[in-house]
Amino acid sequence: MTSHASSPRAGKTQRYSRTAIALHWLIALLMICGFYLGWIMTDIPGFTPTKLKYVSWHKWIGVTIFALAVLRIVWRATHEAPPMPAPMPAWQRAAAHATHALLYVLMLAIPLTGYFFSSAAGVQVVYLGVLPLPTIIGPDHALKAALRIAHVALNYTLLALFAMHVLAALKHQFVERDGLLARMIPFLK
Repeated sequence: MTSHASSPRAGKTQRYSRTAIALHWLIALLMICGFYLGWIMTDIPGFTPTKLKYVSWHKWIGVTIFALAVLRIVWRATHEAPPMPAPMPAWQRAAAHATHALLYVLMLAIPLTGYFFSSAAGVQVVYLGVLPLPTIIGPDHALKAALRIAHVALNYTLLALFAMHVLAALKHQFVERDGLLARMIPFLK
């Protein structure tokens, strides 16, 4: 059911649907922004107005990523991905599938650990400053510490997988020249 920009009979690369491409790039951009904000806000000493603003933006990005990730997973479950290049070795296909699955898990787990960390710290998440999200767990100092560690560890895991994902895509584009990257970047051939 994937919409293709080209026909396999024409010898061109099949692409992901426009929706899948839009969700991919929007979530990637938000993850980069969220990671960057998380990185710089933790280096601001004390609790300044700037740090409060960055923390709020970071949380809003996390909630947005979670919602878009759920939508993306539903879309992916109901729309077949274009096939990988035929000459790709089985181990690379397996690695790609495993990496994508783990990326999906992290797109959900990272915002959840951040949300629970905020709750355990006794701070309610108010999406975009207007929509208070329910507090699922109460303040808990020990849980707060564990969730902070989990949130940070998952983010660094995401950073490593993100780097592998980008490097693999670039390898396919410039070394293998198999058209794999064109499935997700509409203007590539």
